[in-house]
Amino acid sequence: MSDSSKRRAPLVADKRYGGKKTSASKAKPKPKPKAAPKKRARGAARRKSAPKRGGILGFFRKVLGWIIRLVWTITWRVTAVIAMIIGLAVAYVFTTLPDVTALLDGRAQGSVTLLDRNRAVFAWRGDQFGGAVTAGSVSPHLKNAVLATEDKRFYQHFGISPRGVASAVRINLREGRGPLSGHGGSTITQQTAKLLCLGVEYDKDIWETEAAYVADCRRGSIARKAKEAIYAMAMEAKYSKDEILSIYLNRAYMGGGAYGAEAASQRYFGKPAAQLTPAEGAMIAGLLTAPSRLAPTSSLERSQARAATVLRLMNDQDLLDDAQTAHWQQNPAVLSDAAQAKAGGYFADWVMSTGPEFFTSNTTEDVIISTTLDQRIQESAEEGLKWVFENKVREGSQAEAAIVVMSADGAVRAMVGGRKTQVSGAFNRAVQAKRQTGSAFKPFVYATALDLGYSHIDTVRDEPYCLNIPGSGEWCPRNYTNKYYGDVSVEWALMNSLNIPAVKISESVGRDYVRKVASDFGIASDLADGPALALGASESSLLEMTGAYAGILNGGSSVTPYGLIELRLQGDQEPLMGSGGGIGERVISDGAARELIYMMEKVVSEGTGARAQLPGWEVAGKTGTTSAAKDAWFIGFTADYVVGVWMGYDNNTPLTGVTGGGLPAEIWKETMSRITQGMTPRPLPAFTPKIQPAPQAPAAAAPRQPSRQNNRENVLEQLLKGLLGVN
Repeated sequence: MSDSSKRRAPLVADKRYGGKKTSASKAKPKPKPKAAPKKRARGAARRKSAPKRGGILGFFRKVLGWIIRLVWTITWRVTAVIAMIIGLAVAYVFTTLPDVTALLDGRAQGSVTLLDRNRAVFAWRGDQFGGAVTAGSVSPHLKNAVLATEDKRFYQHFGISPRGVASAVRINLREGRGPLSGHGGSTITQQTAKLLCLGVEYDKDIWETEAAYVADCRRGSIARKAKEAIYAMAMEAKYSKDEILSIYLNRAYMGGGAYGAEAASQRYFGKPAAQLTPAEGAMIAGLLTAPSRLAPTSSLERSQARAATVLRLMNDQDLLDDAQTAHWQQNPAVLSDAAQAKAGGYFADWVMSTGPEFFTSNTTEDVIISTTLDQRIQESAEEGLKWVFENKVREGSQAEAAIVVMSADGAVRAMVGGRKTQVSGAFNRAVQAKRQTGSAFKPFVYATALDLGYSHIDTVRDEPYCLNIPGSGEWCPRNYTNKYYGDVSVEWALMNSLNIPAVKISESVGRDYVRKVASDFGIASDLADGPALALGASESSLLEMTGAYAGILNGGSSVTPYGLIELRLQGDQEPLMGSGGGIGERVISDGAARELIYMMEKVVSEGTGARAQLPGWEVAGKTGTTSAAKDAWFIGFTADYVVGVWMGYDNNTPLTGVTGGGLPAEIWKETMSRITQGMTPRPLPAFTPKIQPAPQAPAAAAPRQPSRQNNRENVLEQLLKGLLGVN
């Protein structure tokens, strides 16, 4: 049997794959490689075809690539680290921020609001804060004006504005300044952070003054700017946009002592911030760049010009249409009556000085002070002074003047301390200047004599008269006219301001008693010891002298001049303190006071004070001119008011052709003619003299003894009572 019959049948697998089993001796075909992606193939072809770069060019190329990769690696890692640090810093500051209501009033000092006798506001002192406002409660015109001026992208940024900073740097460089000098590009949020001093509160142990603290808060270094940016971003995370704007509107200084929109609105326009017109809102917003220089109380013209620019910015940003912009630019905001009065001038300064410092200049509370000021009378005094200097004084004169208007009880109704009336903190010649009084002192010599029994009809001999002054030698007073008039009545001697009779009477009744009467009437300055006391050799202030004359008008009782009626904290109904002035103890009898008023009326109606005559009114007063005419006085009164006038130079230069009966009397008349407009004349409280017998000649050159019923014992008794202070 052959072997062929034993062959096995082929496997099914061979048929399935359609292949035949090849001989072992045949070479297996090489497997076909898979096709590579076209891109990789092209890259490989290029690498195969491109010659290899070697040498120095290839080396630098490798180094440059390595540096770029290194810088990129470092940059993103450093950036990540910085971002993490900033994030942590922002998160930390976020945790330190208080509730928004605690940040609205950031004043270190309180405020003082002064009210006149009709309870109308006439002056402010300290840091004014009218009350908290919100971005939603203020006038939309004010809000729009602030955004247009300070940060038009306020509602889009996250606390800082890179575009704003870049723009500010570009402007600063173009204008030749340093990149951070001048324009800062700060957002409202950053400005608010600065107002908050980045959360650092004032500590007197660290900063010597509050001004140093504020200056430190306003520093513009790069480190400070970085801290400011972090604080701003934390505020953006903590507060809403309107809350941040509210803080800004309450804390920003807006000139004139006003902090915040409400205080500024009340200070300048006498209305709430919710009622501001576009012109008023633009004026307040315009103050934010330079509040002291642009304040309307400093320069209304500058403030109005700045407001016109703000209105244009509002128009550019479609916050006002063209018609509205044109209307409000043509009708700019104007100040309220109280704001036009500036800061209350000399009177407000004086009232502040009479109250306790912890409730006035150094108050940390908001204080309301009611005063005696009558703004109509104040305006009359200022206008009267101005009229005389414009019409009666040579142009360019540096002479000064002061006026005090007072009621008979010592209530000061007006005060002018110098020719520049719209001032604050200036030298007050009505209070601070101590000047010789001259013959304006003589009424107190005659008050002493009348109280001791002298009569207006008593006579004294006017003749050459000398006294030997121990340590000084002989002193011989002379009359202003250098004439002598023989036997004259006491009334005539005062009416014509004779010096020798005044000295004789003073020596007769005793200098010590004259000094006591004058002091009891309120002349607190040191009074001369020698016989020149009778001629006004002592120095006094206009306020003291006017107050002393008020004592004569009220019937012989002393007065303490006062301007403060009551002081209370804002919001309280009960006052913390009341008036510290008014009528005091009696100095001379009512009869003596009435007789003296009668004599002083003759000074105006027939004597040296004739220029002070007021048609239809009874006026009493006295002129005064010091040696070398360095000071000129006229103090007079009607039944309603006492008005004192002083005139002179601050450096004691003699006045040229000026006496108390001249320009001071004319200032008095111009002031009183304005004060009495619309008033009904009232008679002076003077006595009506009986028919007078002809005066008798005195014995020798000495003054006559009293011709009243008082005998010498009564005179000595009165003198003793006066010296002992017994009524």
